[in-house]
Amino acid sequence: MKIAFLGTPDFALPSLKMLYERGDDIVVFTQPDKPVGRKAIMTAPPVKKLALEYGLDVFQFDKIRSEEGLAALKDADPELMVTAAFGQILSKENLSVPRYGCINVHGSLLPKYRGAAPIQWAVINGEEKTGVTTMLTDIGLDTGDILLERETEIGKDETAGELFDRLAEMGAELLKETIEKLERNELEPKKQNDAEATKCSMIKKEHGHIDFSKSEKAIHDLVRGMNPWPCAYAMLEGKAVKIWRTRRIPTKKTGSKAGSILCADKQNGLIVKCGDGDIEILELQFPGSKRMSAQAAMLGHELVGKVFD
Repeated sequence: MKIAFLGTPDFALPSLKMLYERGDDIVVFTQPDKPVGRKAIMTAPPVKKLALEYGLDVFQFDKIRSEEGLAALKDADPELMVTAAFGQILSKENLSVPRYGCINVHGSLLPKYRGAAPIQWAVINGEEKTGVTTMLTDIGLDTGDILLERETEIGKDETAGELFDRLAEMGAELLKETIEKLERNELEPKKQNDAEATKCSMIKKEHGHIDFSKSEKAIHDLVRGMNPWPCAYAMLEGKAVKIWRTRRIPTKKTGSKAGSILCADKQNGLIVKCGDGDIEILELQFPGSKRMSAQAAMLGHELVGKVFD
C-alpha cells in the first residue's frame, strides 16, 4: 500500500520499521531539524534518520498545513496516511488527500489522555493501566473514531521512558493489525465517548518540581513520570537537584518538616520526609555533576538535617 507516514520522535520508529518490513511504499513527513545541546548543533529527528537509512523520501515542513506541505502530500498521492507522534495539527485539506483517510497511533486508551504527553501524565497520575489506540484522525485533538485498542498494566516502579518504549512497540503491532483489517474491510470504527474524555498538556520542566508535602506515592509517581525528561527536581540550598529514582518505603511518623532529609547512611539509605510518611531517594544528580546513586552522593555531601524545597 502507498502510505504517507507522519512521525517525529522515537515513539514513531517501531511503526515506521513495521511498515518498511511489510513492504509498503512509504513517503515520510517529519518535523524540521532542530538545534540540540549547548552548541546548538542542528539535529535530525529520529524518524528522519531511520527513513534515510531505509532510503525513503523525506519531507520536512514547519507546518504541513501550508500550501507547500499540502502540495507535497498531494504529490505523494498516498492511499493511506499514518501518524505517530507527528507533533503538528493536520488540516481538513491534509486529511482529504488519502483515499482511506488517516490512522493515528496514540499512546493511551482513548478517550482518556487526549493530547501531547499521554504516557508521562498516565504515570504521573498514578494510573495502574494504559495502552495504545489506533484511531481515524479528524480535525479535533485525538477525537476521531477508535479503530483498535490494546491494554497493558503499568509497573509500580516503571518510568515513563520504559513505558514509552513498550507502548511504541505495542503501537506498531496494533497498527499492523489495523492496516491488515483495513485491507480486508474488517474495521468497525467506534465513536469516542466525549463525556469520558480527559486532556493532557505538554510536559514542561516546571512540572517536575517536587512538593514534599504531598504523599510519598504522588512523589514517587512524579519522579517516574518525569524520567527521563525533563526529570523531577527539588531545591536544596538554592540549587536544583535532579531526582532520578525513588522507592516507596513503610511510613514512619515524625515531627519533621516535609522535605527534611531524615537519614543519609549506608545502612538506611537517603530518606526524606513527605506529607504522609517518608520516601527513599535512590538516584540523584547535583548541579554540574553526573547522575549518581544515593550511596555515592552520601560520600561527598553532608545531607542529614538539610531540607528540600
